[in-house]
Amino acid sequence: MKAAIVTIGDEILIGQIVDTNSAWMASKMTDAGFEIEEKQAIGDDADQIKNTITDVFGRVDVILMTGGLGPTKDDITKKTLCEYFGTELVFSDDVLQNIEQLFNGFTTVNELTRNQAYVPKDCTVIQNKVGTAPITWFDYKGKVLVSMPGVPYEMKYVMEHEIIPRLQHQYDTEAYLKKVFIVGGYSESGLATYIADFEDNLPKGFGLAYLPSPGVVKLRLFVKGEHRRAELNEQVKKLEGLLGDAILAERDMPIEQLLGARLFEKGLTLGTAESCTGGNIARLITSIPGSSHYFKGSIVSYANEAKVNLLHVSQQALDMYGAVSEAVVLEMAHGVAKALNVDCAIAVSGIAGPDGGTEDKPVGTVWICTRYKGKSVAKKYQMGQYRDANIMRASNVAMMQMLAMIEE
Repeated sequence: MKAAIVTIGDEILIGQIVDTNSAWMASKMTDAGFEIEEKQAIGDDADQIKNTITDVFGRVDVILMTGGLGPTKDDITKKTLCEYFGTELVFSDDVLQNIEQLFNGFTTVNELTRNQAYVPKDCTVIQNKVGTAPITWFDYKGKVLVSMPGVPYEMKYVMEHEIIPRLQHQYDTEAYLKKVFIVGGYSESGLATYIADFEDNLPKGFGLAYLPSPGVVKLRLFVKGEHRRAELNEQVKKLEGLLGDAILAERDMPIEQLLGARLFEKGLTLGTAESCTGGNIARLITSIPGSSHYFKGSIVSYANEAKVNLLHVSQQALDMYGAVSEAVVLEMAHGVAKALNVDCAIAVSGIAGPDGGTEDKPVGTVWICTRYKGKSVAKKYQMGQYRDANIMRASNVAMMQMLAMIEE
């Protein structure tokens, strides 16, 4: 069954907010066996909304729509849907009761919020358990349109608890089977070249998607149909044999989560000493819930003075080899391990760019040292020319190097 996602809001079109809803919905709908035909973002304009529905319904069975359901005048989706489906707004005591229960006496229901209880007469109303705007479900000539709030946590709740189960009940969908590999040590093109024969000989119906990010590549092997699970397992074994130790994980998770899980399992602690990454590694690690169990802190020693005063890097090493050197990252790692009293340490120093490079040390040169229980490994990398990409790539590579050291 084919589906489309339509997000509504001028704030999306002008870049005021980032549309994360459509990516999340696409992932969940794909897992549920639906084929996402397209995604569109449109403005708060009644004619555009109606024209988009007519156009998209010509290609799909289901439209998932978010946005424009708030209590203010610029929220026009509900009224526009009434015009499109030839119905009218009627007051729902059930919706009002749901809103009052959400407020639970903490505040009064004002007139604008009370207006949220007006819903299209000819639709199925699904109560919003975490917000005031109800969800409306329209069955139309064998097709379905679902209108949901644009607030991400409200949309996610109703999608998981109401919309996807109802759609699966209404439509006969095939299971989407997938296996995700996190692969290190290859560029996207390098990995594609290495496994080209494997990819060329995949059985009909199978697909292999490359999902690159700086310093790491995710592979997604997929096929539709529960009856093909045995075939999927067979292809997984072949890919495991090809890639060997280059496979860092067989779960779809960011490197920082994977590293954190290993640290937690082994009862280890970690600290970072960051120069060119400016604390980005610490930011990534602490973005994972529960990171306080294994992460003790970071010393962002951006200036040489900070390296000397906080990490006790020797002035002699800085003068002789420069801040971007094996000698300095070795001392940085030792210094942060001692200062924070941790089992594991990551130290990074490099030239992120766009300037600061030399003939001997061009932009993108990064030294990374990882330390585990008194042993240190320092490696030099050449990242690239672009600052943001260099910072992200250095962060990912540093965490992968730390992970590999722990696994050894």
